[in-house]
Amino acid sequence: MASPCLKYEKQMKERLDYTTRAIQFVGRFPMLSYVLTQINFWVIANVLLGIMVHLQSVAIGQTVTLPNPSKFWPVIFMSFIIGVFYGTCLGITDYFLDKEFFRRKPLGKIFLFKTIVSLAVLTIMFWLLRFVLYEALVAPTLKRNTTGLLENSWKYFYILCLVYYFVMTLIITFINQVNNKYGPGVLIPILMGKYRNPIEEERIFMFMDLKSSTTIAESLGHIKYSSFIRDAFMDINQVLFPYNAEVYQYVGDEIIVSWSVKEGLKDLKAVQFFFACEDQFEKRKEYYLKNYEQVPEFKAGLHMGKVTAVEIGEIKRDIAYHGDTLNTAARIQSMCNQYEKKFLVSGFFVETSGLKDEYQIVGIGDILLKGKTIPVSISCISRRES
Repeated sequence: MASPCLKYEKQMKERLDYTTRAIQFVGRFPMLSYVLTQINFWVIANVLLGIMVHLQSVAIGQTVTLPNPSKFWPVIFMSFIIGVFYGTCLGITDYFLDKEFFRRKPLGKIFLFKTIVSLAVLTIMFWLLRFVLYEALVAPTLKRNTTGLLENSWKYFYILCLVYYFVMTLIITFINQVNNKYGPGVLIPILMGKYRNPIEEERIFMFMDLKSSTTIAESLGHIKYSSFIRDAFMDINQVLFPYNAEVYQYVGDEIIVSWSVKEGLKDLKAVQFFFACEDQFEKRKEYYLKNYEQVPEFKAGLHMGKVTAVEIGEIKRDIAYHGDTLNTAARIQSMCNQYEKKFLVSGFFVETSGLKDEYQIVGIGDILLKGKTIPVSISCISRRES
């Protein structure tokens, strides 16, 4: 007889969509995702620039006879190489700076520093373009020596590229900001209008709330408490990608995390994530004790089921999920204090996920949650003692 998990997966027939694949890739290859994003963008941008420059030279050649018109494919190939070089340099730089140096820096300083780095890389790139690629790819296709003309025209081409690259940098910055806000792999579905009208999805939601938040706020004061919450959320963010988790919302001292059903059930990532967050706080225990004299502890409620997703808002747009699944997950989390437990899940998730053999499961019972008319089975999950 098939297990509930297999029945559920067969029933849903859920496939990996673009967003899920993007999250998986970022989780497995974080630096490579930075580099490939930059390379893809700058290859397209440079090829576009090469096409425009070539077409402009052809257009001018229709009016003024040019002695040495450039060939199309060497220009495009040169643009491709420059795009790979520029994108690789910026991708690697962004990864290490965002990971280590920029975690708590103001946005203005980040933008200024990245502008300086981009200008330095652009200068190196122009040296490569002028004295290596041009001489190797374009110059051999020319019939005459045009050194004098080139010396006068390169500086204007440099200025043209500075303006062009500045505009392109604004565009890639926008793309990165969208990825930071919505998560990897969401921009294209948004542009394609996937969430313009409500669509039904099967998802897992986890509501994580800071334990004893009122007491902590009183002991730290509101400013230091905000820093405490910021650091706790940043540590949780470090665990997101390895477990293919998506942040749905931050609400005060609460974070709402979500998975597609297939990704959340695969290797029980939705459950592993909670304990991975605990391990992350334990690794940073010394830091928290030194700065706040306490280590953050979270309580969580988890449930899975159907929700609707839709793009909402005009002045501030967002993707919102609606449905009883979210309400149930939130209510389950609210029961943690009453039963003095830190991780509660619905009985439906326990039966569907097949996690009984992996973790210690203690049934709480059928509980009539606030706002519900039918009792919901709730269980407590903890690690098995080794």
